[in-house]
Amino acid sequence: MTWLHIDPHKCNKDAICVAECPSAVIQMHAPDGYPGLTPDASEHCLYCGHCVAVCPEAALTLDWLDPGACPPVDPALRISSHQAEQFLRSRRSIRTFKDQPVEHERLEKLIEIACHAPSAKNQQPWHWVVVEDRDQVKRLAAMVIDWIRLAIRQEPETAKKRGLPRVVEQWDRGDERICRGAPHVIVAHGDKSWPFGTQDCTLALSYLDLFAPTLGLGTCWGGYFFTAANHYPPLSEALGIPPEHKAYGAMMVGYPRYRYHRLPLRKPPKVAWK
Repeated sequence: MTWLHIDPHKCNKDAICVAECPSAVIQMHAPDGYPGLTPDASEHCLYCGHCVAVCPEAALTLDWLDPGACPPVDPALRISSHQAEQFLRSRRSIRTFKDQPVEHERLEKLIEIACHAPSAKNQQPWHWVVVEDRDQVKRLAAMVIDWIRLAIRQEPETAKKRGLPRVVEQWDRGDERICRGAPHVIVAHGDKSWPFGTQDCTLALSYLDLFAPTLGLGTCWGGYFFTAANHYPPLSEALGIPPEHKAYGAMMVGYPRYRYHRLPLRKPPKVAWK
């Protein structure tokens, strides 16, 4: 029994699926010359869908993935290198938000797109916590401050080098620098035993971060927030993060109050050409 199916009326035996399979579990079978699975396919297949996506004839189907269910790539939507450059260079960390919640559907769309990020062995290890209620965001930000106060007491010199006393001083003055008044926070977490959790979840959050402006949204990485989630049990428990998981990143989300008009410069790249 196989879970890869070839339509002989469509397949032109070009072997593109064989060449593109990252686990080399597809091969051309003699005597018919059509693609088929290797004996160890079930053990090594990544379930990535490359074979379905790359076939120009839509001749290949998997039990769990039909080419008819996959949206086609629309050449008309491809952007130029100049458009891509401006899009990437114009990305800003937003720290001033409108007093306006983001629609639930837009938050769902952010997560949907984030889940299309690449991941090691196609594990897609990310889990998400979306703090949608603004009062909850404020409550959780206060818990981050509780952790920072504890860190200052326990390691005052280290805390000073990291500027933590200043964060608390600002909080006490009513200047909230943890979530910056964002109406929502999104946390990515996953099994701490997965060795590529940091890379995978960072990529997923980066997809979310870059897609947000297309919905009119602004984002900012919440360094204090996710660090506290990994070191302060009351916060991780409040977020519902299981003990076997860790937070790999947090993102503030909301509508930007201001619009940026220029592309700031960056330092020249440090490159060693070999």
